[in-house]
Amino acid sequence: MADDDRTFLGATGGLIGFVAVSAIAAVLIAAAMTPAVAIAGLAANSTIDVFEAIPDSLSIGELAEGSNIYATNADGSYHKLATFYEQNREEAGWEGISQFVKDAAVAVEDPRFWEHGGVDLQGTVRAVALTLMDDDNMQGGSSLTQQYVKNVLVQNAVMAASTPEEQEAAVAAAIETTPYRKLKEMRMAIALEKRYSKAEILRGYLNIAHFGGTVYGIEAASKYFFGGVSAKDLTLEQAASLIAIVNNPEKFRLDRPESEKNGEANGYAANTLRRDHILGKMLEHGKITTAQFDTAVATAVSPVVTSPNTGCQAAGGSGFFCDYVYWTIRNDDAFGATPDERIEKLRRGGLEIYTTLDLPLQVTAEAALNENVPSVDPRFEVGATAVTVQPNTGRVLSMVQNKSFSNDPEVLEANGPGWTSVNYNTDIDYGGSSGFQPGSTYKVFTLAEWLNAGHSLRENFDGRKRSFSRWINSCTGNFTEAFNPRNDDGRIASDAVNATKWSVNTSYMAMASQLDLCKLQQTIEAFDIHRANGDPLQMNPSDVLGTQEIAPISMATAFAGIANGGLTCSPIVIDRILDRSGAELEPPKSTCRQSVEPSVAAAMAYAMRQTFFDGGTAVASNTGSGVPHIGKTGTTDEAKDTWMIGSSTTAATAVWVGNVIYDANLRDLSFESGSAATARHRIWPRIMAYADARWGGAAFAEPDASAFRVIQADIPDVRGKTLEEARGILEGAGFGFDDAGPQDSELPAGQVSSTNPTGTAPKGSVVSVHTSNGALVLLPGVIGLSEQAARAALAGFAVQVRVVAVSDKALDGKVTESNPASGTPIRPGAAVEITVGKSG
Repeated sequence: MADDDRTFLGATGGLIGFVAVSAIAAVLIAAAMTPAVAIAGLAANSTIDVFEAIPDSLSIGELAEGSNIYATNADGSYHKLATFYEQNREEAGWEGISQFVKDAAVAVEDPRFWEHGGVDLQGTVRAVALTLMDDDNMQGGSSLTQQYVKNVLVQNAVMAASTPEEQEAAVAAAIETTPYRKLKEMRMAIALEKRYSKAEILRGYLNIAHFGGTVYGIEAASKYFFGGVSAKDLTLEQAASLIAIVNNPEKFRLDRPESEKNGEANGYAANTLRRDHILGKMLEHGKITTAQFDTAVATAVSPVVTSPNTGCQAAGGSGFFCDYVYWTIRNDDAFGATPDERIEKLRRGGLEIYTTLDLPLQVTAEAALNENVPSVDPRFEVGATAVTVQPNTGRVLSMVQNKSFSNDPEVLEANGPGWTSVNYNTDIDYGGSSGFQPGSTYKVFTLAEWLNAGHSLRENFDGRKRSFSRWINSCTGNFTEAFNPRNDDGRIASDAVNATKWSVNTSYMAMASQLDLCKLQQTIEAFDIHRANGDPLQMNPSDVLGTQEIAPISMATAFAGIANGGLTCSPIVIDRILDRSGAELEPPKSTCRQSVEPSVAAAMAYAMRQTFFDGGTAVASNTGSGVPHIGKTGTTDEAKDTWMIGSSTTAATAVWVGNVIYDANLRDLSFESGSAATARHRIWPRIMAYADARWGGAAFAEPDASAFRVIQADIPDVRGKTLEEARGILEGAGFGFDDAGPQDSELPAGQVSSTNPTGTAPKGSVVSVHTSNGALVLLPGVIGLSEQAARAALAGFAVQVRVVAVSDKALDGKVTESNPASGTPIRPGAAVEITVGKSG
């Protein structure tokens, strides 16, 4: 009990207290019955002094009202996905409430409501007398206005509290059963009636009344208990049944089976008795006819309990998107200083939240996913997602998953692994998972930095399978870490276009080995790529091939940025917010960043378009719609994760199918729809074909000529060098090195004997290097020698002599020609023909 209460009660104990409180009550009632009488004129009375010390102002704050979340239909109309509420309540206007409801409430709770000034004389005097004779038996006698005051005080206490514990304490204080509180209600009721009309007070009472559980207000109660019927359309018996609940919500509510508690009926039977009592009061006070009464009491209570869309579980296939909206609000300080405050605003604030979700696309994506990937697979924990983002706005147009959503532990336990509260599309801080390895879809960021660094699409490099061990990193220091990647097939690509088209691992490692890994990481982060679990992004050599765990929505957003000329817009899910008054609130905004220059994005798009044609890895996802797309596939080691990500200029979609846990190889498994590893190619084109038909798509900007330049360079002469010396010279000049093995040569064994090509070649191309096996010698010069001397010089060769007539006697007996020519490398013992002159 408060100090004010103790002081007051101490001054009004026993019989003296009864007289004093009766006097206060009399003044209160006089003020209520004859409002023109000024209470101040009676202030000489000490009892009135006590009364005047009680505050009379009542601030009618905003009622707790649920917030609605909407998606958009094809025709632009809105579809309600879910409602978040602490109290299920909808405000109803005066004309939105059945007259039966108004009459029932007045007849049973306060028959003199329309005549008194806020306090009912008869009921109050009786209640005060009985209460003062028995402190432990507080009496009612409250008018409708007093009940409204009490409910407002309770609601104000609830709205001021931040935690359940604070709410419980505040409500307990607001309804504490003391004479002081009763008098406070009476004083406030009188003041209230001087500020508001009777109709406003009755409407307020019906909108604030509790109907059991989380149901508050006549409109929500009507829809909940009677199958969505609005309060304005309630029948007589329905109206009486609802007003019956207000008297004792737990005893008379209609959503529980009929039962007994403490020897008394509960549920339907109890409600029927109370309803018929109310109908009798309505008949007694002339609000209904005898015929209406007879018909109503003969009608059985027949509720059709219809649970409202409460929370994201009610959003069906859009549950995960809905949950993303929830986490967006929870994480945005525009909705409150703390997460608890933000969620309270969602549950109490009466917001109308219009999201970016395009319902027809969502339905298409859901069907494509569910028809191709099961929600449960006994062989492994199967997961699949598809998320579509609008490139130039960041608006999330659809988001689906191969599970059903619930965050209710009991529902999850009852339904098994086909249900989850984890959104595989999003980061862990947004209700998501720790992410998935994106595999080769991640290569597009190396492509971006390759172009950023001044390389071209057709610039040559050594894309052969080999070990890479030298890496540049200007942030943490250069290092050596041997990495020997595997290719998915035997193809070799020596330029960025084919490396992208065929997704050749070694080709991309060749590109990355020429880049600064620090700058590559900065380019990746410029596309807003980050680890889904919140840990810092890593940039090891293997990460070029997509070993960091990233959320699908992050990958879709990045590809949308490429399609948008390199301008990446952060994902948003809310288009518009209205408060309870209909005023516009500022929704979270997308932040756009120029991740790469438009010229770089155009070159990236050119390479990524090739994946859909002529043996590219995305051929199976070609929609055939004629709308241009960019795309990239991804498969992680042992096909644990499979991806298809691509975009038009109007929609970017990321599809992931893989292991939630465990390490099943999808190439070894099949679903009913076909191979598990290719399910992505049965999902992505269905989603994008719909997006193509709905929004179309413009041609991507063509890269300028510089994006295709091929730089010619002189090939250094490395003859006579050791193999390692030749490697260093050639790689230093920007060429690839290939040990082509030994060949017959006159040079000492092990020295470089030749290269292929020679002269000039495209910079970055591979130069094949041969080394000498020492098997050849240079043929000695024998021209001008005598035959005998020539034979001696050619000892060890099979010498053959050809004699020819000569007119010059000086050439008689001399060698005039050798075949091969002198100085030719030749194998020892090989045949050598010499020509000897003969005169005359």
